[in-house]
Amino acid sequence: MKIIGAVVSPGLTGFYFDDQKAIKLGRERDGFALLGEPATAGFSAVRQRGESISVMLLLDNGAVAYGDCAAVQYSGAGGRDPLFLAADFIPVLEEEVFPRLIGRTVSGFRRLAEEFDKLRHADGSFFHTALRYGITQALLDAAARSAGCTMAEIVAREYHCPLVNRPVPLFCQTGDDRYSNADKAIIKGADVLPHGLINNVREKLGCRGEKLLEYVSWLKNRAGQLGGADYRPVLHIDVYGTIGQAFDEDLEQMADYLGRLEKAAAPLKLRIEGPMDRGNKPAQIEALAGLCRLLEKRGIAVAVVADEWCNTLEDIREFVDAKAGDMVQIKTPDLGGINNTIEAVLYARSRGTGAYLGGTCNETDRSARVCVHVGIATQPDQMLAKPGMGVDEGLMITFNEMSRTLALLKVKGVI
Repeated sequence: MKIIGAVVSPGLTGFYFDDQKAIKLGRERDGFALLGEPATAGFSAVRQRGESISVMLLLDNGAVAYGDCAAVQYSGAGGRDPLFLAADFIPVLEEEVFPRLIGRTVSGFRRLAEEFDKLRHADGSFFHTALRYGITQALLDAAARSAGCTMAEIVAREYHCPLVNRPVPLFCQTGDDRYSNADKAIIKGADVLPHGLINNVREKLGCRGEKLLEYVSWLKNRAGQLGGADYRPVLHIDVYGTIGQAFDEDLEQMADYLGRLEKAAAPLKLRIEGPMDRGNKPAQIEALAGLCRLLEKRGIAVAVVADEWCNTLEDIREFVDAKAGDMVQIKTPDLGGINNTIEAVLYARSRGTGAYLGGTCNETDRSARVCVHVGIATQPDQMLAKPGMGVDEGLMITFNEMSRTLALLKVKGVI
C-alpha cells in the first residue's frame, strides 16, 4: 500500500501547557489561570492552551491513517523539547516531512518508523519530539490498515510480543481537583490513582510534608469508603521534586518521610514519582539510585518512579541500568517516535524494572488510543488514562479502546 498524499490540521489537546519553572517559583493562581510572567523560553503565559497537529496519510486504497503530534504539559522543563505550537510546526511537516513520505510503500511499521524518527533538519538537528510522535502514530495506523489488522497486532508481530487476554492497569490523574476527582476514580474502580499534581511545597506538600501525609491518609480511607473492602488500588503520587525541596535534598530525611507515607497508605501500595529533581541527568540518576538503595536497606516498600531527566529511550536505558527507580515513566511524547516507546517498555520489563506507559494530560484522544494498542502488545505495569485531568474522559477513552481491542482479538482467535 502506498502513501499518495498527506494532510495536516491544527488541533487542541486535552489540557494546557504549563510553565513548570514559574509554578515552582510560586506564581499566583486566579481561578484556573496562573498569573505573572513566564520563566521558560517560548511561553507567552504561565498557563496557555495545549495545541496539537493531526497528521493524516492518504493511502492508495482510499483509507486514511492518522496520528496526533502533541507535547507534554511541562514542555521545556527537565531537559525536554521546547513549547510546541501548531502554527510554528505545520510548515515543517508540509515542507520538510511530507515530501519524504508521499510515494512511500507501507509494508510494515518498524523500519519506516525508525527512519522517520531519526529524520533531521538540514542543519543536522532532530525534529521536535512531538512531530516524530505524531508521524509514527500515523505510520503504525497505516501499517495496520495495510495488513487488515489492529495496531496491537502489528506491534506484537514486529517486536515479538505474545498477545495475551489481559487488560493493562489504568492510572487516573486528578489534577488540582485532587479530592473530587479521586472520588471519581475510586467510584469507577481505577486500578491506580491519583497522581495528585503535588508541584508546590508550601501549598500542596507542606513544608515538612504534612499536607501530603494528610492526603494519603484520606485517600486510603476514601478508597475503603467508596470502593468497598475488596478494592485495593495502587496509590501513585507525582511530587515533582518537592520532597527533595522540603527536606534539603537529604536522602536520609527523605527516606524517613517516605516511611511515614508508607504507613499512612497501608495496606495500599504506594508509588512516589519524582521525589527530587537534581537539575541534570547524571545527578538525578545518582540521587534516585541512592534513595532506592536506602529504602531497600531500611525495608521501606515505597516504589520510586523516575520521571524528570528520564525522557528519551537512551535516558530510560541509563536509569534502568543504574537501578535509578523501581519504575520508569515512559512519557510517550518525550520519546519522539512511538517505536521508542515500544522499545522502552520492553527494555524496562526485560531488566525487571517497572514500566509505566505514561505520557501527559496534554495529549489527544488519538494519541491515547494508539498508546492503548502499544500497551496491549507490550504489557507495561500500568498505563496512563489520558488525555485531560478530569478522570472521566481519559479513563473512558483508554478503557473503551482497550476493551474493544481485546474483544476483537479474542473473536479473531489471536488471544
